[in-house]
Amino acid sequence: MTILKKYFWILIALAIFAIDRGTKMLVLNYLTLEEPVSVLPILNLFLTFNTGAAFSFLNQAGGWQEWLFIGIAIVVTVFLIIWLFRTPIKENLLKISLALILGGTLGNLYDRIVYHKVIDFIDFYFRKWHYPIFNIADSAICIGAVLLLIDLIWKEKAKEG
Repeated sequence: MTILKKYFWILIALAIFAIDRGTKMLVLNYLTLEEPVSVLPILNLFLTFNTGAAFSFLNQAGGWQEWLFIGIAIVVTVFLIIWLFRTPIKENLLKISLALILGGTLGNLYDRIVYHKVIDFIDFYFRKWHYPIFNIADSAICIGAVLLLIDLIWKEKAKEG
């Protein structure tokens, strides 16, 4: 096995991390906090910070949640790296799902360690309804989770069939 094949999925995770960092740096440099910038009729760029988890869960918890989420992210990161290296090379769908989740986890972990909150800026909406504001790392985690579920379902159906 070549070095590239062994570390390819880690490179994908690092690329997700780099894209997430790059977009967050642009947002921090060019957007004003909580002032929407219309991009499309259903999309704003809207800089905000989240000290909680997904959908601002525990956002107002008083600060202790920061350490909880950092700890969880570190454990998840180690678990994902081990899982990636133990997964056979031919299992591409599983590997890409893990790489996406890993890259997103690293992106939000970086924010929590450096800024003590996560930088969010993507605001999808329809009329007065707004989806919770998120970032590239969140997107990678969600896409990776969906791909992981698809992989698990396909493997279960293959066992049955």
